[in-house]
Amino acid sequence: MSAPLLALLDGSIVDVTHPIIRADDLGVVRGDGVFDATLARDGVVRDRESHLDRLERSAAILQLPAPDREGFGRAIDALVAAWDFGAAPEAIIRLVLTRGAESGGDPTAFALMAPLGASAISERERGVAITLLGRGHDGDEVAAMPWLLPGAKSLSYSINMAAKRHASQHGFDDVVFVSPAGALLEGPTSTLVIDRGGRLLTPRQDGILASITLEHLMRDAPAEGLEVTFETLSPDDLRGSDGAWLLSSGRLLARVTSVDGQPLPVSPHDPALRRLLDV
Repeated sequence: MSAPLLALLDGSIVDVTHPIIRADDLGVVRGDGVFDATLARDGVVRDRESHLDRLERSAAILQLPAPDREGFGRAIDALVAAWDFGAAPEAIIRLVLTRGAESGGDPTAFALMAPLGASAISERERGVAITLLGRGHDGDEVAAMPWLLPGAKSLSYSINMAAKRHASQHGFDDVVFVSPAGALLEGPTSTLVIDRGGRLLTPRQDGILASITLEHLMRDAPAEGLEVTFETLSPDDLRGSDGAWLLSSGRLLARVTSVDGQPLPVSPHDPALRRLLDV
């Protein structure tokens, strides 16, 4: 297993144990920053420009300085060149930008590369058992409240990780959030797609982080005679579906095997989606 690699925006590789963040960095003490993450496989960075675009959008939502796109590009190139893909064919590259020190100064920016977790690889094959958990706001409400950072991939990820831990403690692999009005939303780190009678449907993205893996699927689905449509979906739509998946940048595609203990069938379109997303 390869050790994590750290790159600065000048393209230099730094020992991952070397401190590069001040103790008063607002990304540490306030979670005031953004990140994005993408998969690198056998030397190829998946949807690289789209992830840099999303990092820029997230930074704008938080009113952070615009990311140094060329600098992040140098960091990505350095990481890929230094990575041992023979030892770890798949790795996650995280791009991080914080507001910097509380006392002021330049933002903090770096890129970190680490092997894709064994659980993510396993879940592609065996699927995931999910639970539905409530989230405190409806998507359209969040979209109208910019201070809640709708659509930003911020470093304030504690709630998402707490939801994942809650699921694990109760025997589930993952979570899909449900709004107070009863609409399906997203997972802590994933996007939901369901098959309903041969139609591929995904929750409307009001107040939801735009999924690059979903964009990839929507772009390429017509090649398989498929189309993905945004629609307001309820838990009953999921439970009564002909199959469902969670999409994410690292795991790519994981079939939903059950919802709160209720088994789901395998969609006849599962092989097509696996081809389209190169799973």
